[in-house]
Amino acid sequence: MCPRHPDRVSYVRCQRCGRPACPECQRPAAVGVHCVDCVREASRNVPAPRSAFGAPLSRARPVVTYTLIGLSVISFLLQMSLGAPRDNPWTNALIYAPFLGEAEPWRMLTTAFLHSTGMLLHIGFNMYALWILGQSLEPALGRWRFISLYLLSAFGGSVMVLLLASPTDVSWVTGVVGASGAVFGLFGAILVVLRRLGRSAQPIIVILVINGVLGFVIPNIAWEAHLGGLLVGAALGLTYAYAPKERRLPLGVGVTVAVGLVLVLVTMARYAAV
Repeated sequence: MCPRHPDRVSYVRCQRCGRPACPECQRPAAVGVHCVDCVREASRNVPAPRSAFGAPLSRARPVVTYTLIGLSVISFLLQMSLGAPRDNPWTNALIYAPFLGEAEPWRMLTTAFLHSTGMLLHIGFNMYALWILGQSLEPALGRWRFISLYLLSAFGGSVMVLLLASPTDVSWVTGVVGASGAVFGLFGAILVVLRRLGRSAQPIIVILVINGVLGFVIPNIAWEAHLGGLLVGAALGLTYAYAPKERRLPLGVGVTVAVGLVLVLVTMARYAAV
């Protein structure tokens, strides 16, 4: 009799446990049949598939990427709908300039969700790059590493703006907006990831060179944020891509926290020196 259905006669036994299995409890196997209990136990013991960098593989959409794009677009619409940039309460509450950072340090991150309302290409390029890079990096690195990479790169961009600004000129009071620092951090990380996988990074390098030149040619582009984000992204990418398998999690967490602390300490030291 089938142990799961005692009222049914079973003419076949499970090839794994040897218990009888009625037709409802049978599952075809390479040799004979298995009962549903053995199939369930085997599926629990199978290691979850992971990417080359240890992230769980799934068919889920890159939720973090879409969320970041959604927040940026919503923020941009609020900027557009609440008046001129100079008097816009939303922009004024989130924008970063070096003279504001000491009293309101959160602006060094929130400014990455603002964009220039006078140039649609600004948010258009950043969100397109985030969409393209996020679909590759988020599944490869995993969600927590991807969001850490994005936010710390944005922070690193603001820190570089702070380091290269001078209290004696207009750069100290000039506001900077945009996700460019965070996006360039993704560029820095994907360069490392592609190299780790043995793939060509030439298209990414071409885009970086073009944008690097544009940062010096077109006025009002904060190339300092690009540089800071790129350096932070490359540093985190090196850790995430080359960490030994057995120490991937502690190294990833440790270096992520360390990079954040270094950026905080550099910021504090810079303001203390002014």
